[in-house]
Amino acid sequence: MSQGYDFYITRADEAAAEAENAALANVRDRALRAEATWRGLANQARAVAVERAKVEQEKAAQREAEATPTA
Repeated sequence: MSQGYDFYITRADEAAAEAENAALANVRDRALRAEATWRGLANQARAVAVERAKVEQEKAAQREAEATPTA
């Protein structure tokens, strides 16, 4: 996963630093918008990862249940 949570949060932190150091209001506003977008993508990536783990766990439990012989 090349563009996962870590990638997005790093970009958000960079945008926040750019906004903090910006001398011009329009540059600061642009960086703040970018930060918000990157953080939204990071949250979405985290939610997808959590959901994938949940689905995989359910599938593993189902495979185990199917493999267990019933008496």
